[in-house]
Amino acid sequence: MTTDARSDAEEQALTIDELAARAGVTVRTVRFYGSKGLLPPPEIGPRRVGRYGPGHVARLALIEELQQQGMTLAAIERYLRQLPPDLTPHDLAIHRAVVASWAPDAVDTVSRRELERRAGRPLSAEDVERLAAMNVITEADGDTFRADSGLLRLGVQLLDVPLSQEVILAARKVLIEHSRAAAHELSQLFRGEVAERDAQDVRSLSAHMHPLVVQALLTTFQRSLREELSEWVSGSAPDLSDPEPDVSR
Repeated sequence: MTTDARSDAEEQALTIDELAARAGVTVRTVRFYGSKGLLPPPEIGPRRVGRYGPGHVARLALIEELQQQGMTLAAIERYLRQLPPDLTPHDLAIHRAVVASWAPDAVDTVSRRELERRAGRPLSAEDVERLAAMNVITEADGDTFRADSGLLRLGVQLLDVPLSQEVILAARKVLIEHSRAAAHELSQLFRGEVAERDAQDVRSLSAHMHPLVVQALLTTFQRSLREELSEWVSGSAPDLSDPEPDVSR
């Protein structure tokens, strides 16, 4: 491991108290999840102190999302057992995004203290301003805020991304425009397939297709973005003059 990689790993290592604060849960909850096998054991560092990493944070976020969908602890255990054991924090975040897509939009009015509890960290005045600019929260009466619970965790993660506010807002605009275009085209495609069915069948199909379509979009976007970033980092672009590969072999 290089010095930089070791430094990054140490920086991301959390004590159980830090993990609980980051996830917005109690230390007792973290220990309970660990005893039930919902969380992998921590790495044991110096002085026999357990150290937790981004994977634990991401798994706790997924558990919280599953709970918000009304799943029992037993159902959550079954769900997590079905996941591959080598999922990265990024993979877990995708699973959580798919789970979150099952639920309708939820905007709650919360106090500053509750907002920080849900965020899993203290929020400075600048943090609140940036979250408001991203439409994650809006100020309500007094020291209260209307918070979109589905976007709050994502917005909090963006606070640590080394990008300017202008770039983040421009990226949000791009994602909204393209996702709406994709949603429109997909709805037109499915509409022709279910045109002859009654309303109940259409609602049932929509309920089943929603998480599947979201997962497909996330997976496709993930792969496309990885390819774009790889080409950007390597400084090479695909040669469009090359013939199409023979996939019949």
